[in-house]
Amino acid sequence: MNKTAQRRANTYKSVGIETGVLTASPHQLIAMLFDGALQAVAAASLQMKAGNISGKGESISRAINIIDSGLRASLDKKLGGEIAENLDALYDYLCRRLLLANMKNNPEMLEEAHRLLSGLKSGWDHIGTLQAAVKETSAAVINFKV
Repeated sequence: MNKTAQRRANTYKSVGIETGVLTASPHQLIAMLFDGALQAVAAASLQMKAGNISGKGESISRAINIIDSGLRASLDKKLGGEIAENLDALYDYLCRRLLLANMKNNPEMLEEAHRLLSGLKSGWDHIGTLQAAVKETSAAVINFKV
């Protein structure tokens, strides 16, 4: 692909992502953050195996930034109570493990981070499914005529 075509493809991708962010619900935004962190950790793992040190470092930095500045920053510790506190501690742990994985070039630590993020994402997705079911049920009850 030539440089002009690559630039157009990147612009199209960027517009698609921005549009997705602008139209997403708060729940969908968190899901997007999980997806981004998972993709960054997976990329870091591939780059680590390929010996691409700079790429690995960039991907791990991206994952840490998403976790710390996105997921962790979105926690409401007053409203979320103990759950938010536990998530905060888990996000801190994930960031430290990713940093250590980068420093020690340790693929097992990346795999651990990916597993933990996948579990959190799965739980978050389940919450979204439950929210959708509640909305459908509420709409059905409202529209029910005796």
